[in-house]
Amino acid sequence: MLNLIFFLTCVFAFITTSQRVRGNVTDGDAFLENIIHYYGENHSITTTNLEDLLLLISARRSDLISKGNPLEEQECLSAKQILSGFGYNNVSQLTVEHLEKICPAVLTQVLLPSCPYISPEERHIDYSVWGYGFLAVTVINLASLLGLLLIPFIKKPYFPKVLTYFIGLAIGTLFSNAVLQLIPEALGFDPKKDDYATNAAAIFGGFYLLFFVEKMLKLCLRMDHEHGHSHFTLSETPQENSIHNGDVLAKKDSIILTGITTVATDKSSPILDTNVETSQDAEMPDVMCRWLRGQRIRNIKTVAWMITLSDALHNFIDGLAIGASFTVSVLAGFSTSTAIVCEEFPHELGDFVILLNAGMSIPQAIFFNLLSAVSCYIGLVFGILLGSNFAPNAIFAIAGGMFLYIALADMFPEMDSIAREQNKTSTKIIFFLIQNAGLLTGFTIILLITMFAGEINLG
Repeated sequence: MLNLIFFLTCVFAFITTSQRVRGNVTDGDAFLENIIHYYGENHSITTTNLEDLLLLISARRSDLISKGNPLEEQECLSAKQILSGFGYNNVSQLTVEHLEKICPAVLTQVLLPSCPYISPEERHIDYSVWGYGFLAVTVINLASLLGLLLIPFIKKPYFPKVLTYFIGLAIGTLFSNAVLQLIPEALGFDPKKDDYATNAAAIFGGFYLLFFVEKMLKLCLRMDHEHGHSHFTLSETPQENSIHNGDVLAKKDSIILTGITTVATDKSSPILDTNVETSQDAEMPDVMCRWLRGQRIRNIKTVAWMITLSDALHNFIDGLAIGASFTVSVLAGFSTSTAIVCEEFPHELGDFVILLNAGMSIPQAIFFNLLSAVSCYIGLVFGILLGSNFAPNAIFAIAGGMFLYIALADMFPEMDSIAREQNKTSTKIIFFLIQNAGLLTGFTIILLITMFAGEINLG
């Protein structure tokens, strides 16, 4: 009898022990308690402890995990990102309940080849960005001065064709750089990962399609002359329009390029007249400041200072866009610089002509042109500093909008007006072909840079 009682007692003890062990194995909280016991105290761990746990998990991962991994494109998350995904942004101490929720995300770190997470603040400063940036701005300023060499050729009959091509090139590069580079960067797209180039190119395609159809209809139906107009009549002189302060304030860029076209058309009028004085200038005292062997400062028209100040602001924004682009990549910086240099060439040429018409001498015009160009270097410095320490998306958005406005609201009407001033249909066709060549060349340059951004490495 005693043996039977002893046997039943052992069986009962065995069953009780087995259930206790089975209960401990199936209870997940026990394992989570082990993690808290290892890393923390008071039944909780900090976010720093969680970061250490994630780093340890990634370090213990096998090298075989990288071969044929379907998760290789997924981004590794930091401890703060994981907590934010579960709504624990303001939680500083993690308990067992918190760990139970985030456990799947923590275990996923073992399977991600992109882990461990590397904080973006740890990236090193690439000092080549400064060198490339200053080089690009210097080339842009020199290229704008090279346009001054074309002043003697303004009266040549082929000059409007050359100017039309460069304006079309500027429109193509500015528009394409905005829709293919700046605006996608502002929205957070990466040309290496996000295949957006085709869809973005369709934006230019829609613009070019309407441009082409409209021009073809006007050429075929000969309706262009009904809408065309000349900026000046034959009896008007360029300076009568170029020094009118109200018109310049409203249509600064329009007057600039119109002045070039007018000088090229009116062969009987001189390029500039520095002897014109207003009634206010006549009342000035005889003792006036002279600058760089030129006209008296007070004899120079107000439009000259308006153009100089607006150019300084324009160049500052250009430098800001260049600096921010170079912080993203050297190739993005060169893409933005290409668009700006194509725009600056005809723009600065027109500015120079208006400065001369406003009463400046050639040395004075060159000096103040270079003085306004200094702001481009200032903008470059701000662009690099802001792009290196903060997200430059806002800068890209502003620059993209500015590029679209300059291309479509300023330069496109000028290119169109030069073609409208031609009388013969055959000449109009030639100008139409030149416009197409400029637009497509600028678009192709920026498109190639965008498509091969992942294969080309310049720094």
